[in-house]
Amino acid sequence: MSAPSRERLSPVDTAWLRMDRPGNLMMICGVLVLSGRVSIARLRRVITERFLTFSRFACLPQEAAGAAYWVRDEHFRIAAHVVAARLPAPGGEAELQAFVSTLMSEPLPAAGARWQFHLIDGYRDGSAIVVRIHHSYADGIALVRVMLSMTDAGPDGPPAMPFAPRARRSATRANDEYSGWLAPVDDALGLARRLAGAVVSKGAAVWSDPAKAVELAGKGSALTAELARLALMRQDSPTRFKGTVAPHKRVAWGEPLVLDEVKAVARALGASVNDVLLAGVAGALRGYLLERGDAVEGVFVRALVPVNLRPLEEAWRLGNRFGLVFLDLPLDLANPVERLYAVRANMRALRDSYEPVVALALLAAMGAGPRALQEALLVTLARNATAVMTNVPGPQQPLYLAGRRIDNMMFWVPQSGDIGMGVSILSYGGKVQFGIVTDAGLCPDPERIVARFPEEFEKLLLTTLMVPWPAAGEDLDPALAEAAVAQ
Repeated sequence: MSAPSRERLSPVDTAWLRMDRPGNLMMICGVLVLSGRVSIARLRRVITERFLTFSRFACLPQEAAGAAYWVRDEHFRIAAHVVAARLPAPGGEAELQAFVSTLMSEPLPAAGARWQFHLIDGYRDGSAIVVRIHHSYADGIALVRVMLSMTDAGPDGPPAMPFAPRARRSATRANDEYSGWLAPVDDALGLARRLAGAVVSKGAAVWSDPAKAVELAGKGSALTAELARLALMRQDSPTRFKGTVAPHKRVAWGEPLVLDEVKAVARALGASVNDVLLAGVAGALRGYLLERGDAVEGVFVRALVPVNLRPLEEAWRLGNRFGLVFLDLPLDLANPVERLYAVRANMRALRDSYEPVVALALLAAMGAGPRALQEALLVTLARNATAVMTNVPGPQQPLYLAGRRIDNMMFWVPQSGDIGMGVSILSYGGKVQFGIVTDAGLCPDPERIVARFPEEFEKLLLTTLMVPWPAAGEDLDPALAEAAVAQ
């Protein structure tokens, strides 16, 4: 597919392009662990045949006269974008995590297309691939679809998913397994565009003058009330996870959970899989703070959680089409069941909210408006949250890349402003993998947080096994859970 010589970025993509900061680079980073060794020549062939079929990846984003454009990279060389790397001895998981940490702290080369694949040959008994792509190209949902189009269902094929645009459209109904990833919101993008226009026309005044936010809230419109609520939102608790970020990052991932066990616990307790996983994150953060001697009474952290606003059949179009919700995670609840139900209640309160649409509108306003407006909105969004948390359900059957089985995969989305933590949850092959990236100055040892995820789930699992299950539609009594945990 030939790349256009010049195409204007959407306002939302422009916002992500402008959002780069030395302490928070706007890169989506992923790690694929393969069962065997892959040659650099074969990987470059796969990238050329399947990744570059998406014409945008042959372009680089450039700003000119207040606008941003996709411009064909006239000096494109596959060797500059698919590179070989070597880990220091002994070349194990600790060395791979340190290597990924370094890459997440370094900007992508600015001279060409803003993406790279790093092939690490000889990681353990196989290979690992670290992928870095600038967020302006696409959001996580679209990039997962891109990565799937590069994979096969077996060592010698066939392709796991069609990757030609026409074939992707015709195969939509055949891919019901993946439809759960995407939750279309009727007319959400149209609402977001109209609201973004209003935000741009009014400038940043609503964010600096609370009286204007109160005035908006009183007008009765759900959209304007949501905008006002975000403007008036109080900050979450001042934990050691908050502060001014620096360029150096730390990445960690640990042992995965068994997805069927997570589903069974969620079903028994009347919660969603997402509720169970996020409650585990809250428990892990709580445990880390207690280990450090920090107080947790009355403490909560707020997470920015991406919400997809893209229809399934349009995932291949790339670009950024997602909103955000602010989710409060209680760290002051020691009882794992009580914590789970608190997270579930917070999630349900957001279910019918216009918050994702408003957040998408604000991102569009950042790209369409002047930089002063972008800075005001970015500061407001970032100061009210501690972390970005992303949960992506992936394929449950094994996939193959360049003839080798993908044993494990993990990804991280970037944080904006001074947000210093990103938590990613990805299910693949019947397992759930947790990953975390932190600012090295705020949290230098994220592996201690990751190590607590399985422990927190084990508490919920044991509690569920030790006490009578509630009747359908009823909740488990947290007092019974507390007694079970104390035994």
